[in-house]
Amino acid sequence: MFRSRAKEEKVPTDKVTADLSKHPRDPQSPKGRPTPKRSEAQTQRRRASSAPTDRKAATKRQREARRADLARQREALASGDERYLPARDKGPVRRFVRDFVDSRFCIAEYFLPLAVVILVLSVIQVQNIQSISLLLWMGVIILIVIDSIGLSIRLKKQLRERFPDTPKRGAVAYGLMRTLQMRRLRLPKPQVKRGERP
Repeated sequence: MFRSRAKEEKVPTDKVTADLSKHPRDPQSPKGRPTPKRSEAQTQRRRASSAPTDRKAATKRQREARRADLARQREALASGDERYLPARDKGPVRRFVRDFVDSRFCIAEYFLPLAVVILVLSVIQVQNIQSISLLLWMGVIILIVIDSIGLSIRLKKQLRERFPDTPKRGAVAYGLMRTLQMRRLRLPKPQVKRGERP
């Protein structure tokens, strides 16, 4: 009287699923098999979701590929090889901007060493030295601004002449950011000497 009918009427699911795969079931007819438990349905869905069988090996391959790409990029930054440079540095416009900046003497590249010297001078508790450091600070900033304005005007003119139909968006800002780096530390490495016109 109180027995479960589900246990008595349980039909093996393997046979039913095999039969269903051969003949598609009419949506109006009864399905002819018990509804699977939620846990069983979820495990079947997980198995069917084509997850990679060897996830560790796949992540290891991805990591090695990423390392190889980064190594190639570092070599390209040192040698100037266009093929493996980051997207920010690729293209003939960016190469010209780098060569244009590297061929000139810029005050901005000495900003960091000068800032350190001025900071040390401003710490000394002598009134004259502190006022000199303040004047030096203002003078360096004014010189950098004037030099940067002159460089950007000349660079824009050269870019218009040499690359009339090529998009040049961000090229001048790229050049100005390069002037703030010391020549020895610039990446990609300078390919031209000072005074050598690109």
